[in-house]
Amino acid sequence: MSYPEQVYTGDGGEASATFRPVGQEAELVYPNGTRCHFLATGKTTRGTFGLYRWEMSGDPGGPAPHFHRTFNESFYVLSGNFKIYDGKGWIDAGPGDFVHVPEGGLHGFRNESGAPATMLIHFAPGAPREAYFEANARFQREGRPSEAEMAEFYREHDNFFAPEP
Repeated sequence: MSYPEQVYTGDGGEASATFRPVGQEAELVYPNGTRCHFLATGKTTRGTFGLYRWEMSGDPGGPAPHFHRTFNESFYVLSGNFKIYDGKGWIDAGPGDFVHVPEGGLHGFRNESGAPATMLIHFAPGAPREAYFEANARFQREGRPSEAEMAEFYREHDNFFAPEP
């Protein structure tokens, strides 16, 4: 394994860091109170990764088992408790626990605890997940489109659901 191809070719470095204070408002709030912070989007990282902070309310919720063909997804629990599907079953994950899922790996997550829970979700490379998250919030507010439209939506956003064993 070697380092990736060089991207920066300057001699002295540059001032290009970004800062996001902890108190900044979430970019997206779902009707059930779940909040999504767009910490680093694929657009801001030139497609290298995406990083989002999920603050789930105590209401049960989260995606059923699914997989992605084009990107990895990782979860790092900051607070509370999650159920994370690892392709074999639902595991309990608490603060400090980490789950990495490569392309094609079955996964899902839920908050069934009845209490708030927060985690970081990392995508690599940085797929444009913001539109997917925003549409799901809209579907919760306004209702889901037809099954055919949902199938196209999931295909367009590289989300392929699978039955639980």
